Amino acid sequence: MERIALQTLVNWNNNKRKKPLIVWGARQVGKTYLVLELFAKKFYKNNYIYIDCKIEDEVRDFCSTTANAGKIIEYISLRFGKQINENTLLIFDEIQECPNIISSLKYFCQDYREVPVIATGSMVRIKLQRESHKRGSQTSEKFLFPVGKINQVTIYPMTLDEFLMNSNKMLYNTIKQSYENKKPLDYQLHELAMDYVYKYLLVGGMPEAVESFIDNGNLLESREILKVLYDNYLSDMELYQASQESILRSRVLFQNIYKQLNKESKNFSPGLIKEKGRTRDFATSIQWLTMAHIINQSFQLKEHITMPLIPDSDSNFRLFLGDIGMFSYQSGINASSFVSVERENTLSGIFFENFVANELIAKEHKLFYWRGKSSAELEFIIESDNKLYPIDVKKGRGTLNSLNKFSNHNKFEFAIKVSKNNYGYNPEQKLLTVPFYFFPFVAKDLADGTMSI
Repeated sequence: MERIALQTLVNWNNNKRKKPLIVWGARQVGKTYLVLELFAKKFYKNNYIYIDCKIEDEVRDFCSTTANAGKIIEYISLRFGKQINENTLLIFDEIQECPNIISSLKYFCQDYREVPVIATGSMVRIKLQRESHKRGSQTSEKFLFPVGKINQVTIYPMTLDEFLMNSNKMLYNTIKQSYENKKPLDYQLHELAMDYVYKYLLVGGMPEAVESFIDNGNLLESREILKVLYDNYLSDMELYQASQESILRSRVLFQNIYKQLNKESKNFSPGLIKEKGRTRDFATSIQWLTMAHIINQSFQLKEHITMPLIPDSDSNFRLFLGDIGMFSYQSGINASSFVSVERENTLSGIFFENFVANELIAKEHKLFYWRGKSSAELEFIIESDNKLYPIDVKKGRGTLNSLNKFSNHNKFEFAIKVSKNNYGYNPEQKLLTVPFYFFPFVAKDLADGTMSI
């Protein structure tokens, strides 16, 4: 399957001043597939060495005893019988199993910069935090992250544009061209594109679930894969956590994201999880789940907004699941709701809000929302090129009351309404309406500072 992040790896590889690259991301989002199958096998053919730190016990044990890049290169070269030089790609997968490899990247950068190195792993930062704490409590030595000596990229579940790219390339190209030309799709194509949006809300972006849908078009099979992945995420919460209590809190927090959003305020409410619970009781769990890229956190802004965007002091926030398919699974809504003629009435707006949140995160945006007086609300506020863009997410037509109240306190370039409606711009209201299937391209333009009408 195609992944947009491949171009990031290609650009890294073409950079003469490249440093060792760490590929972050949650479990099962396709890090290994991207690095090994899409990148290494195409751009390095047979001239790469792949090391899975989970199963290569001898290599892991050796690397855990030294950060000396020269010794590591010599050992791996002899072990695999392959000369390592500037034409040999070294891949260290699952580096959370051997954090010392991360230390060695500093010396790869300093002493063997010509050798291309990619390291991948999930929950790496969490493991480092635990290891650093352990070392700090026993010795004066603490883990030093190789700041300034590495390049980094984070991989997320497949976004809607990637889903379209792999499931219907012609439709993807048509949508992309329509967006670039700032023209709405014809009615029939618009309806077809919206069908794919609803299927994506159900399947989500976990590569295994997407591949299953593409191979046989069976939504129920994709749903079964999601169930397994969801349960695996819950099992993972036993890893690297300090106590049984923190494991239980992380699990119950993860399992309650839909419930938290499916209420009037949508703000995180600890009392909904545990009677008389306090936000600080869940602070460690929230940190754990965000560092693992399992959930995304959006912070509240009030009344007058200043740039750069900074969360309000009262620390109200919302949490979204990192994959919309898992969010749909967690909701408990019957899978048929996403393909039935009644889906527009059945599905609440929070499915689309979680979708938009994930598309923004995948383009490296920080999440903020705005709350005014009298329940006025805008789901997302984006700062791009020193300009404000309020984003209103509506599954239907909706009203502009919140935008009018927002404009009383804030100047903005123009507002963006994301909905099932087709593309259009109202200059009097400074309102750009984009259909859900356009939003991945909107998120990229906002990230690149190239948003225009």
